[in-house]
This record gives sequence, C-alpha cells and structure tokens, in this order.
Amino acid sequence: MKSKSIILTGDRPTGKLHLGHYVGSLAARVALQKEHTQFVMIADAQALTDNADNPQKIRENILEVALDYLAVGIDPHQTTIFIQSLVTAIPELTMYFLNLVTWNRLKHNPTVKLEIQQKGYGEEVPAGFMIYPVNQAADITIFKANFVPVGDDQIPVIEQTVELVRKFNRTYKTDVLVEPKALIASIARLPGTDGKAKMSKSLGNAIFLSDTADEVMKKVKMMYTDPGHLRVEDPGKVEGNPVFTHLDAFGTDKAKIEELKEHYRRGGLGDSIVKKYLLEVLQTFLEPIRKRREELAKDPKHVMDILFKGTEAANRAAHQTLIEIRQAMGIDYFR
Repeated sequence: MKSKSIILTGDRPTGKLHLGHYVGSLAARVALQKEHTQFVMIADAQALTDNADNPQKIRENILEVALDYLAVGIDPHQTTIFIQSLVTAIPELTMYFLNLVTWNRLKHNPTVKLEIQQKGYGEEVPAGFMIYPVNQAADITIFKANFVPVGDDQIPVIEQTVELVRKFNRTYKTDVLVEPKALIASIARLPGTDGKAKMSKSLGNAIFLSDTADEVMKKVKMMYTDPGHLRVEDPGKVEGNPVFTHLDAFGTDKAKIEELKEHYRRGGLGDSIVKKYLLEVLQTFLEPIRKRREELAKDPKHVMDILFKGTEAANRAAHQTLIEIRQAMGIDYFR
C-alpha cells in the first residue's frame, strides 16, 4: 500500500485569521487532510521573534487561531494540530541546521529582507528573526513533510529548506531528511480591502473569518475599487480591483461574475452594485463559519484539549525523526 504524503503548514498566532489566510492556505488544508497525513502548526515560537516583549498577545491568540482552524473545517481526527514551542525536537534540529548555513545566506533571503524593511528594523534586527527561515526548515523537516502549502512570498523559505536538507544529507551521508515542495494556491494572495497587494492583520485591511455581519458590511462598503471609475457610465478596470478578486475567490456563480466583469469593463455598472453582490457572496460564505466558531468558543477547554492531544502526537512523530537525525550525525551517545 502506497504511503500517504505528509503535509506541514501553520500560522503565527498574532491575531485572528482572515480571508487571505483562507484563500492562501486554509482551504487547501481542509481538502488535503482527506488524502494526506497533515500537521498544522500554531507557530508561537516564531511569532515571538518579533513579539518577544508581548508574549501575552501570543498566548491569547493560540485559542483564536485554533477556533478559526476548527471553524473552517480542519478536522482534528484527520489533521494533527499542535503548538510549535512544545515540540522540543524543533529547536534542537534548528541548532544543527544553523551549523550548516552561513550568516551571509540568511541576510540575503528575499523574504527576510522584505520583512525587515516592512518592520523598519534597520540594523536592530533580532537574531531570532534573522534565523526564522532555519527554524521553519526544522519545522518542515522534523515531520519529513513532502509538501508545504505557502503563498508565493514564502517560496524562498522552501528553497532554503531544500538547501539545508541537501547539505545535511550530503554532510552526514544519509537520506534521513526529505526535500519538501511548495504547494501554491490558485489565488495565492488576496489583496487588502484598501487595495494593497496583500491582506494583512497588521495593515488593518483584512476581513476576518470571525467578523460579524455588520463588520463585513462596513468593510465591503469601504473596499477600494478602480480609482479611474469615477462615474457609473465610465469603463472600469477589473484586473487589480479587489472587489472582483474577492468575487473570483469566493463566488460560486462564475457565469454571473463574468457577466459583471464585462458590464463593468464597458461601463454602466456602478461600484455599489458590484459591492452589494460581493457582500451577499461573503455573508453566505462566512455565516456557517461564524456560527461554528461561536459554538466552539463556548467550550475553550475542549479546544485546548484538542491542541494538547495534537501536540503529544506531534512530539511522538518529531522525536522519531530526531532519533534518526542523531544516528546519522553520530551523536546518539548511549545507543
């Protein structure tokens, strides 16, 4: 019998999850769990690399992220959901990987360079932040993941993981570690409501999975459209228009969406009409998620118990790989 491929993915618990997370990875996780062995990580240790002064924020959002996972349909009977910092094999493998990568390589990781610029660190970059791609490589490889669902902005992290796997296997003359491949969603990045390239909780341009119907309505009404579409009769641009990108991502009536696009392009269709339809689409999509989340939130102890059991299972899997890693390196001293 052919063994199932292993999937590893996760999120930093710095806030509730939004539609961008759903499009970028959550939808894929729900689909993948049926046919694959899947580990979903709440990456609290990684979140602390730029939130070390506010661990309470991370602690509070562990539950929020878990609620979002369960509400969208990630099934703890099919997916192992765990807390990163409680899997002790991960920091140990991170240390071994750090001996196989140069500081110069870390500085030139495109994802890290961009995030350093966005956060305005200048020369005051925490060392933990600089090495987080190495920590991510440990996350992935300790579970021998074959595939990692990521946004296109995270591809450099997967590339660096492959480099480390090859360096480790070559250095220690083994094949214990597996080279992962990136899985990119069909809509890998959802624009923010303000028209920015990426929906982000830190930019305040996100529609959250837990938003109330009123909150969703207000955000859709304020959503950026085509700035050149000043009058109803003017032709409008569909490409790069967040309203239409959201319709492509969440609308089920593709024929109607194409009809709206054609009408908008030739003129005569107001933004308010398109936004009204988008609001209907999003409310239909979010309402069952919102209800499931509210029900789950009534019993936080049950949700935390799911995380406890998932973390125990993750520790067992990771420890087995760590035994093989130590054997390959020749540091299994008491074997």
